[in-house]
Amino acid sequence: MITIRSFFVSSLALVALCVGTARAADLLNEARVGEAEARAAALARVPGGTVKSRELEKENGRLIWTFDIATQASRGLTEVHVDAKSGRVIAVKKESAAEEAAEAREEK
Repeated sequence: MITIRSFFVSSLALVALCVGTARAADLLNEARVGEAEARAAALARVPGGTVKSRELEKENGRLIWTFDIATQASRGLTEVHVDAKSGRVIAVKKESAAEEAAEAREEK
């Protein structure tokens, strides 16, 4: 049986999903560099790496692709930022497992 509360919570979740999807579409429309091109640039900076997650986001007013890349040679992840307008790699940072977990908690 669906209660009013569960219906309300489900409705809010759907609205949040739709807003997030619209926001993602807006960002994709603004990007000049697609995911595949940005991924190739990021992987070129981390030889032998595998992309574990990716995100298109605005950070400090700049539209960037962020890739978390793992390698068998090291623990933790390497975070690579690629400018979504130029395709240039603008940052490469090695993150420990603890830093990655803290970042995941902040995003929730």
